[in-house]
Amino acid sequence: MRILVLGSTGFLGGHITERLRALPGAQVLTGGRAPDSDVRCDLATDRPDALAEVLAGIAPDAVVNCAGVVGGSALTLAEVNARGPAALCAAVRAAAPGARLVHLGSAAEYGPCPGGERTPEEAPARPPAPYGATKLAGTLAVTASGLDAVVLRVTNPVGAGAATAGLPGRLAAELRHATAQTPHGTVRVGDLSVHRDFVDVRDVARAVALAATAPGPLPPVLNVGSGRAIPVRDLAHGLVRTAGFRGRLEESLNGSGRSAAVPWQCADITAAARELRWHPEYTLAESLTALWGAAPGAPAPSPARQDA
Repeated sequence: MRILVLGSTGFLGGHITERLRALPGAQVLTGGRAPDSDVRCDLATDRPDALAEVLAGIAPDAVVNCAGVVGGSALTLAEVNARGPAALCAAVRAAAPGARLVHLGSAAEYGPCPGGERTPEEAPARPPAPYGATKLAGTLAVTASGLDAVVLRVTNPVGAGAATAGLPGRLAAELRHATAQTPHGTVRVGDLSVHRDFVDVRDVARAVALAATAPGPLPPVLNVGSGRAIPVRDLAHGLVRTAGFRGRLEESLNGSGRSAAVPWQCADITAAARELRWHPEYTLAESLTALWGAAPGAPAPSPARQDA
């Protein structure tokens, strides 16, 4: 089976590529802007016909799109998260119409959800910020393409190599700096009272592998998360314990606008269990151990284009 992975140098893309390469009989090729990519392409700028030429030369059985950005201007978000998937769908339709397309979406597409409830795939999508809105536009491009495609809406991934654009990666980096000092001092964070659904990046990678190889059609959208919401404070203090940090964690009452707009997030993962026979295997403690145990000097994706 020939699989093309776009965005393989990012946090999610790296783990996904590694998982796919472990599949028996899989030939995994990478595509992106990195010099060592098997094929050079950029979904944000390349014309669909140029992307089609790339696909025609590879003749993939499956295409996995991990390319995306979590920060930057509205224009950058739109180019990568919305325009990119639309261009890719046009190219796949022209050059590899029989390929399975697996696209990584985001739980941020849902926007505010009722507290205490799990959000199913059919819930209204009301993203309050450009990131979620552009990810939703990408999802709609995929689901309306007529291709053999599935969007995996991922919650908050945690694990080795997490980018500093998100709290787990950023806090790990700050704790590394603090624990190198004597005494450990103070690490400052924002409001940690919101609830989030954290999922191990290895579980995400396994869900992608199952989606790429599943026989027959899949639903257009599947949630991939832990299925439980915890206060972000629990993750922060869990990482503090894992790091052996003996200083002070100082929490501000002022959180980000996106956090304030979405105080609760929890995915209903029933459909993924039914369609993919998938369920999360790693605990949050195991995810934090993997995050902290990663080599401090390991290359990390940039905050602006962590999965591009």
